[in-house]
Amino acid sequence: MSQINTTGSVQGLRLAALPIAAVVAASVLGQLATFPNLVPWYAGLIKPSFNPPNWIFGPVWTTLYGLMAYAAYRILKLASSPAQRVAIVLFYAQLAINATWPWMFFAAHSPALGMVNVVPQLVVAVATAITFIRLDRIAGMCLLPLIVWVTFAATLNAALWRLNG
Repeated sequence: MSQINTTGSVQGLRLAALPIAAVVAASVLGQLATFPNLVPWYAGLIKPSFNPPNWIFGPVWTTLYGLMAYAAYRILKLASSPAQRVAIVLFYAQLAINATWPWMFFAAHSPALGMVNVVPQLVVAVATAITFIRLDRIAGMCLLPLIVWVTFAATLNAALWRLNG
């Protein structure tokens, strides 16, 4: 485990602002691609029996993004090291992949493109969680719900592709 960087609270606020801004940006970008395509495109798809109601996605993603931001903040607080830098690069990579999924699935009206995104998204999220756990157990554990949800999302995406392909 790395040592915690104990610099002042102003720097702590700046460190927190980075992941918060990134997850808010990812959320807004996702919403821009999703909302205009819920009706009629998504509403018209054949859904599997395990498809949750649309209202579930907002609270789930809000929670996941909050956990991601907190986890990244904990890693950013650590003393700089090669492992910490790799962890942060992985975090922002998985977040960028995450932010592109709605554009590939919803905006492009393509469950197939969604699959092209969600599989690597899951792989990078797992790699991020493993890297985080090695540096800060709590930070890594905060990413476990993301992995569970992206696994579910990949399963749902695959079913939508199969049913509507």
